[in-house]
Amino acid sequence: MNSERLEQLAGLERALGYKFKDPSFLDCALTHRSFANENPDLMVQDNERLEFLGDAVLTLCVSDMLMKKFPECTEGDLSKIRSTIVNERPLAGLARELRIGDYLLLGKGEDISGGRSKSSLLANALEAIIAAVYCDAGFAGAFDFIATRFNPLLETGVADVLYRDYKTSLQEATQNLFRVIPRYSVIREFGPDHDKVFQVRVSIGDVVCTVGLGRNKKEAEQRAARKALEAIERLSPPDNGEDVQE
Repeated sequence: MNSERLEQLAGLERALGYKFKDPSFLDCALTHRSFANENPDLMVQDNERLEFLGDAVLTLCVSDMLMKKFPECTEGDLSKIRSTIVNERPLAGLARELRIGDYLLLGKGEDISGGRSKSSLLANALEAIIAAVYCDAGFAGAFDFIATRFNPLLETGVADVLYRDYKTSLQEATQNLFRVIPRYSVIREFGPDHDKVFQVRVSIGDVVCTVGLGRNKKEAEQRAARKALEAIERLSPPDNGEDVQE
């Protein structure tokens, strides 16, 4: 690598919050196959092997984080949460935040066709960068890097998986039983801006009214909906079928 490339990579290191002892790992993580194929005289290695390793490192680290952070979750819930995090869409989103596309080494055709903004290339490059950190700093360094970058995605994944069905289920139940739809309203917000808590009320006519708390409105609504479903179940007598002759 020449000094210009090293200076360019230093900008990405600042965005990543990690300084490589060996910058060649980062350079390799950003080298697309199209660039390596078009420049055989440079004898550079593309990032596909690092991408393979990075996927495994990310999956292991996220699994460990989920196990420790959410001990009450079942294996099925943990798998669902992990799948919302370790997939192309959130990885590409994070790569865009870090402007990884600006640092990719692409072949001319791939560059002209918009390769720097392609979700698949960006997600793959981020996984390769994770592997580069792993190669440069070992598992502990990679884990720290992932924990810093992926904690917000863990929270979002939990909200999406654990709460996403309650509002839908509540609306279906209230329409079938009472011919009304739930009404949600924010009662209050409290706490500092960086750690705000929302209190949301859901009302089903004059039959059920429950309240939920959450770190955002969506989470609070889903928790209120879950409580409302439980309240409706208590209102409904168990279905024992036909009378049984003893």
